[in-house]
Amino acid sequence: MIENKVIDVKDVSFQYGRDIVLDHINLSVTKGSFLGIVGPNGSGKSTLLKLILGLLRPDEGEIYLFGERLSKFKHWERIGFVSQKANSFNTGFPATVFEVVSSGLTGKIGLFRFLRPKHKMEVIRAIEQVGMKDFMNRKIGELSGGQQQRVFIARAIVSRPDILILDEPTVGVDARNVQSFYHILKSLKEELGITLLMVSHDIDTLLSEADHVAYLNKRVQFYGDVDEYKRVRGERFSLMESVK
Repeated sequence: MIENKVIDVKDVSFQYGRDIVLDHINLSVTKGSFLGIVGPNGSGKSTLLKLILGLLRPDEGEIYLFGERLSKFKHWERIGFVSQKANSFNTGFPATVFEVVSSGLTGKIGLFRFLRPKHKMEVIRAIEQVGMKDFMNRKIGELSGGQQQRVFIARAIVSRPDILILDEPTVGVDARNVQSFYHILKSLKEELGITLLMVSHDIDTLLSEADHVAYLNKRVQFYGDVDEYKRVRGERFSLMESVK
């Protein structure tokens, strides 16, 4: 049995109309771990994240966050989320880096509330943690894709979440910035103890950083440590991984 489970997906199924997207999914994430979710296009990876984030409701099964049933969970400041924003962000958006990151405190301090000095310090600390202090007053739309994703990570961690969920966060980011991106994730995990759950098509890089991996294709085809996945990968998943 996995102890200290912060995410527990139990026998979850979901479908759009008649199309089955997820079929009886069972998956747990342990506190302080880094779970990478891989699989071909249409395998249900992003849908699973939306279910965990409460954006969709499962047709069957239950999801628990920190031992609490998702339908009753209220402490969303404990969950940070980073999406594919860098690949489609509106470069004309007028907000500064500081303003974008401070918006991550809305759930903690309330909408339209002024930032107190302690909140401003939290924003600055998050910006520093992702190496963007020198860009604090720069417009977000003026930054490169890699820099934008750093800012979105800062926004996701400013409320000091226990879990950081990432959905294809390196799409549109060049190779050099991808390495920097993973370095930031590693620091967050080691220094803050944040649990990481990440979906990515960049399988080789993800495998070099994650502790555990889940191969999803409507069902969980594999769940275990990275070394075991690498051992069976060529036998069971290479063909599927090539279907993107």
